[in-house]
Amino acid sequence: MPVTSKNISPLALPLMEDFYTIQGEGFYQGHAAYFIRLGGCDVGCVWCDVKESWDAAAHPMVGVAEMARRAKASGTELVVVTGGEPVMYNLTELTKALKNEGLRTNIETSGVYPLTGEWDWVCLSPKKFKAPHPSIFEQADELKVVAFHKSDLDWAVTQAENVKSTCALYLQPEWSKEKEMLPLIIDFIKKNPRWKVSLQIHKYMNIP
Repeated sequence: MPVTSKNISPLALPLMEDFYTIQGEGFYQGHAAYFIRLGGCDVGCVWCDVKESWDAAAHPMVGVAEMARRAKASGTELVVVTGGEPVMYNLTELTKALKNEGLRTNIETSGVYPLTGEWDWVCLSPKKFKAPHPSIFEQADELKVVAFHKSDLDWAVTQAENVKSTCALYLQPEWSKEKEMLPLIIDFIKKNPRWKVSLQIHKYMNIP
């Protein structure tokens, strides 16, 4: 049976890794942030650079209170919950634990299931491989589309039609296609200046 919010307690979740680093992408690029990477994903992006996160059963169950304690102990102010695909799970207790520690909560998600929990910032990164749940668009503070092929630029426009007017829009070249896609992204943004470039600067800095 797949691991989902229906058969996992919200008090303990499969944790692939957690670490303190610099957010390398999107709106909070350059900010110090503590990452909580949950295991489990059923989206199946062919270019995913953390495919080892896909199997939730391969990662230990860790209590949300312990995750929040580790995050607080790092000295961070900002926690980013990512995956895998974190919205597979009920995240209410996790965000409650983080908030109880006085931490700001960000999530990065493809939005394929309804969002749970209390979030200060929602980064929606939709994927062609599995459509986002319609409810996620109005909750997104940031839309970050990964461009693997030139057709993804037109697809990004269709996704942006669904978000609120205040949503920040980013195009990010897929890492292995950066040299090919970045010139196309630059030309696109010059013609569509509401969009911005997101680069995975943590990879340039050789940090997680």
